[in-house]
Order: sequence, then structure tokens, then C-alpha cells
Amino acid sequence: MLTIHAAALLLPGGGRAPVPGGAVAVRDRSVAAFGPYEEVAAAHPGARVRQWPGVLTPGLVQRDAVRLLEEWYFPDPREADALGTEPLTGGALDALGPEESWRAGSVRRGLHRMLRHGTTAVTAASGASPALLTAVRRSGLTVVAPTSPPGGGPPRLDPLAGAGAVSDATAAALTTGGRADLAAFDAPDEAGLLAAGGASCVATIAAGRLVYRGR
Repeated sequence: MLTIHAAALLLPGGGRAPVPGGAVAVRDRSVAAFGPYEEVAAAHPGARVRQWPGVLTPGLVQRDAVRLLEEWYFPDPREADALGTEPLTGGALDALGPEESWRAGSVRRGLHRMLRHGTTAVTAASGASPALLTAVRRSGLTVVAPTSPPGGGPPRLDPLAGAGAVSDATAAALTTGGRADLAAFDAPDEAGLLAAGGASCVATIAAGRLVYRGR
């Protein structure tokens, strides 16, 4: 099935100018076309249309994924009364006891939190745990090699944190025929998106599949 994802502003990346009233046509797992909505829709009559608020971008890349999944505990909603809803680190993490009793569930929930922030790819060095990478791929995310040494400081769940431009946080620019990885955000423009961060994500599309929808 062909689906058109449209928004008030499309940021295609790759040095291309933003497209007001932009859209991306997705066929199966791939990008069929992108550009102004009127042109994309005219070229693909009968396509299903999903209209998202705000800004549509290529999917984001999470460069701290391995550290987040290994060094944080993402509580189960059923544990909210005892543990709260925010990830646990440090001493609170140590207090949970042996890893085998909580690791798998935390990884699944952590990956879902990444999807909720527009993430469609993660970086991982060659020495990363095979089991962890398998869980990542099963969630619909792709794994890419790091392009720079790890930064200092604590890991950050938001791929847009500290980014000077949205393109700094995207896995790849949109290309016709490329994998259809997209994220939609409830923000007015690029500056507003950088200020609001990945928490403003309302939809994440990985390989053409809607893997997260916030509204």
C-alpha cells in the first residue's frame, strides 16, 4: 500500500531547503517520492494520506543507545508507585539486584521510549552485546557504526539534545528509493523543534511501518 505522510513543514535533509506543506510518499519499506504535498499527491492518486502536525523529518539517530540500555532502568508502568516513571541510574539501579531479573524488560521499554522520541537508528560499536543488538533490530530500529568517538557526560534519551540543526541528529537524509524512516513532531518550525526536543514526537515511521503514534 502507498501512504503519503504530510506535515506543515518537511525537512528533507541533505542540504535541501525546507518544504512548507511537504509530504513523503512511502511504498512498502521505501520512499517513493517527497516534496510539496500537491505534487506528491498528484503523482500518487488514491494513496492513503496521514496528516501530521508541525514538522516532518527523516528518522533520528540515537548515539547513546547502548549506554542508555545498559546503564538505565526503564520502569514498568506497574512499578510506578514504587519506582516512579523516570529511568533509574546509579545507586537506584544497583538496588534493583541481579541484572537477569530486570534487564530484558527494561531494554524493551527503553527501545519504546526511543521510538517515542523519533528514533529510527542507533549507533553501536563492534563490541556491543549481540543480544542487545538483536533486541534493537527486532524493535524496527537499524544499527549503524559510530561516526565519531563517544562524547562525555551522561547519556541522553533525546537525540536532538545539544544539536545545532535537526540534520545533525538525523540518521540519513531522505532519498527516493531509500528506507522510509520518518518522524513527525508537534513543533512550528526547525527552531521550535530544537527547543522542544524529541519529546514533541507524535509519530515515528521505521521502514515504512508506523511504530509509534502519540495521537
